[in-house]
Amino acid sequence: MRASGGELAYDPRPLEVEMADPAGLEQLATRLEQSGDYRILRRVPVVTRYADDDPAAVKRLGLIVDIETTGLDPASDRIIELACLPFHFSSEGVLYDVLPGYAGFEDPGRPLHEEVVRLTAITDAQLFGQQLDDQVVTTLATPANLIIAHHATFDRCLLERRFPLFVDKPWACSMGQVPWAEEGLGSAKLDYLLSQFGFFFDDHRAMADCRAVLHLLSLSLPHSGRPILPLLLANARRRAFRIWALEAPIDCKDLLKERGYRWNSGGDGRPRAWFRDLDQDLLAEEELFLSEKIYDGGACRHELVRIDYSNRFSDRV
Repeated sequence: MRASGGELAYDPRPLEVEMADPAGLEQLATRLEQSGDYRILRRVPVVTRYADDDPAAVKRLGLIVDIETTGLDPASDRIIELACLPFHFSSEGVLYDVLPGYAGFEDPGRPLHEEVVRLTAITDAQLFGQQLDDQVVTTLATPANLIIAHHATFDRCLLERRFPLFVDKPWACSMGQVPWAEEGLGSAKLDYLLSQFGFFFDDHRAMADCRAVLHLLSLSLPHSGRPILPLLLANARRRAFRIWALEAPIDCKDLLKERGYRWNSGGDGRPRAWFRDLDQDLLAEEELFLSEKIYDGGACRHELVRIDYSNRFSDRV
C-alpha cells in the first residue's frame, strides 16, 4: 500500500526496490513529512566542503574536539577517547573545507564503570594498552586558531592536563555560547539540538560528536534565522569578568544562587567563594547589588578576573 493523492492505494512494486535506492528513500521521507503526521530525522552527513573558498577572505583553521572519559569529574577522571576534526573558516564565520581528522583511544589504567561502557560502547578490552598519539594531536592542534567543543567547560580542563598546548589556545563552546533558549529550544544537549534541525547521529562516540558539532555550526537558528557559526564567533570574542564575592555571609547563599552565582570550595587553589561571569558593561550594576544586598551597604569585597577566549572555560580562572 502506498499514498496516492492523500489516499492509500495499492502499488505492486516491492518496497525493497524503493528502499535500495537513496533517491527512493528520500521520496519516502518527503511523502511521510508532507502528511503532517511524521517527522523524519536524517543522519548527519559526512561533509568534506561546505562552501568554496573566498580569495578575499582571511582563512582560519578551526578544530572541533570531543572526548569520552571515565566519568564526569574533571579533577579525577581521565580521557579514554579523543577526536579532533580540523576545518577552515573565515573570520566572518563562513565554513569552507573539512580536513582529515584523528580519533584514538587511551587506556586509563583502571576498569571502566559499567555506565560508561553502556553510554559509549567502549570496553576495557578496546582500551587495553592503547595510547593517544601525542604527535598527531600536536600536529592538528598547534596551527589551530580556535578550538571548539560542545561542553568546553568540561573538555578544556581535561585536555589542558593531558596536552599542555591547549592551555594557550582560544576556545569557544557551541553549547554555552549560542542562545539556544532564546530560540525556543528546551535543551542545549547536542543530540536534542540536532534532532530539532532534523538530524541524528551516533552520539557518545568522539568523532561522530565532532561531525555533529560541525554540521550544527553550518546551520541557522530556527526562529531568528541567524547563522550559528558567526554568532558563536562573536560571543567567543566578547570579553567578560569573573567576579568573586569574597567573604559573603552564609545567609545570602540563596540570593546569590538566584543571581547566577556558583560556589567554589577553594580546594583547587582559587578563592573559597561565590562567583559569577558577566560582561564588562554589567560590572557597575553588579557591584551595587553586592554592596546593597550582600554586604549590607558596606564596601563591596570582591575580586575581578578578566576573561576572554584565551582562558574562558578553564579551571585556571
